[in-house]
Amino acid sequence: MTLLRLGLPKGSLEETTLGLFAKAGYKIRIDTRSYYPSIDDPEIECMLIRAQEMARYVGEGILDAGLTGHDWIEESGARVVEVAELVYGKAGRSPLRWVVAVPEDSSIREPKDLEGKRIATEAVGMTHRYLEAHGVRATVEFSWGATEVKPPRLADAIVEITETGSSLRANKLRIVDTVCVTTTRFIAYPGAWDDVAKRAKIENLVLLLRSVLAAERKVCLMMNVPAASLSAVLSKLPALHRPTVAQLSEEGWSSVTTVTDELIVRDLIPDLLRAGAEGIVEFPLTKVVP
Repeated sequence: MTLLRLGLPKGSLEETTLGLFAKAGYKIRIDTRSYYPSIDDPEIECMLIRAQEMARYVGEGILDAGLTGHDWIEESGARVVEVAELVYGKAGRSPLRWVVAVPEDSSIREPKDLEGKRIATEAVGMTHRYLEAHGVRATVEFSWGATEVKPPRLADAIVEITETGSSLRANKLRIVDTVCVTTTRFIAYPGAWDDVAKRAKIENLVLLLRSVLAAERKVCLMMNVPAASLSAVLSKLPALHRPTVAQLSEEGWSSVTTVTDELIVRDLIPDLLRAGAEGIVEFPLTKVVP
């Protein structure tokens, strides 16, 4: 039996990742005293690793695969296969940004103004490459945390990750520029990707995780429609492709099923009733497999 050594991100992505795997059908249980979670798949062995270190361990073949941010792949310079982009984070489903931020009253307005300045960040390598690309020389210091509080006393600027910018604004910081846009990636060790059995396992995992993300904020609607109203009802129905129409046992009636965005349902259902639909049932989706 082939065993896939899978790294799960510990920290900010941990809870969201476990929830994603649960919806994909994998039960993962974490013992607070262990970094080796149990999973109900004998072909997978899990290990909790901080996202910042994941790409390095996968790149070295210590792990066969793992989930981490594109930013940490870039930061580490690890040679890994980026199998899939999975757009999810701690709180939302939008890409994150690494940005240059300075105090609101700072004279720094553009990248060239960083010349000779002191910059605090957790992403030292990424920041050095950013400065080099702009022909700027500055001192870059590794930050062990609480980076937002360092300007102006401990640093002139910071390079920090943000989703909405609210934390930066709360600390009276202003965004000057974007260094990197990042999303979560499913990565693999090149040797594992070339292994037929491990590659198949990885592809199955990615398929299921993507199907979970595709199902978010979507619902299924089922309804009964008399023949006289069928055209009017179908004209109002969005769908992934086309609504499914099936003949009921009662002559002159059809069952109609469709998948649509959850946000429009509150306006859609009254329209469907007025168009002649009856017995409308709505239920959430766990997976949508394209």
